Amino acid sequence: MSVTDTPPLQSPGPGEPGTDDRTTPPRVSRSGAHGGAKGLLERHALLLLLVAVAAFFSLNPASGDIFFTQQNASVLLGNQATVALLALAVILPLVCGYFDFSLGAIAASSSVLTAGLMSFNDLPLGLAMVVGIGVGVLIGGLNGLLVTRFGLNSFVTTLGMATLLGGLVQWYTGGQTILNGLDPRLAQFGSKTLLGIPQVVYVVAVIAVLLWYLLAQTPFGRGLYAIGSNPRSAALVGIRVQRSVWTTFVLAGALSGLVGVLALARSGSATADPGTGLLFPALAAAFLGATAVRPGFFNVVGTIIGVLFVSVAVSGLTLSGASTWASPVFNGASLLVAVALSHYLGRSRGMRTT
Repeated sequence: MSVTDTPPLQSPGPGEPGTDDRTTPPRVSRSGAHGGAKGLLERHALLLLLVAVAAFFSLNPASGDIFFTQQNASVLLGNQATVALLALAVILPLVCGYFDFSLGAIAASSSVLTAGLMSFNDLPLGLAMVVGIGVGVLIGGLNGLLVTRFGLNSFVTTLGMATLLGGLVQWYTGGQTILNGLDPRLAQFGSKTLLGIPQVVYVVAVIAVLLWYLLAQTPFGRGLYAIGSNPRSAALVGIRVQRSVWTTFVLAGALSGLVGVLALARSGSATADPGTGLLFPALAAAFLGATAVRPGFFNVVGTIIGVLFVSVAVSGLTLSGASTWASPVFNGASLLVAVALSHYLGRSRGMRTT
């Protein structure tokens, strides 16, 4: 995985997104990639590794008594629901070949704004949630506009937006945690379970199914993959490249706004955090997901498996007595390994992964 350095899609007029900042996920060739034992192993290796890691920590005396319990599973799923939803947001621009590093900051901004509107301005819960998610939509739309209409580098643009939003979060909160004046119904929703599973998990599951359908079963989703494979060819066959790419940024911003609301529901407070703690596990899960189910493509099912793999491993390490540095080290290592594996998958199929 790396950044390509190719000319814009078309020479006429502003508005067509360039490809100088696009990621180039490896694509699977049709010759045997989906058949045979090797293809089967590639598609399901991450799932098998997840099962193996879960089995290890279940049998490990240091963690087994707590790890393999319904209570731990409920806590793990609830805590990782926001990471999973942010990872799904991350893959939307990545499918087209673009980074969006502002999504964690958008989630943080949505969380503190939703809390602040209730605490400082006495807005009702519903309206505060709409505004929080709406801000995510607006920021995503602005990111998409800068990248597509003005041809700015998505890596630098969204990184700058993340820095800007982090500063605004600090200003808005004064560096303090927002605790008082929040509608108790939000925290009640975040803490309640249904059939032993936190309610927020069902929200993520519904969105995951809808996003899977959008990407895998609709012409729009197939068009996004076509853009990620070859934007010039996608434009030649009539796909509205600029509009499609812009839409992925908007959808990613909306999902990130919802992540902020769910994070507020889970914690019952909003902190002056820039959102980095959510972004990097989500990135690790997204790139791990590109090595599973449909190796070489960012996909919903693989991303969910990636989230579970990272969260199960970190939970097992924590319960085994690992130090606090284990989580960021594992997340970073997972991201590096995932990128390397994706690059290898592309090269093994003769695809360009510059």
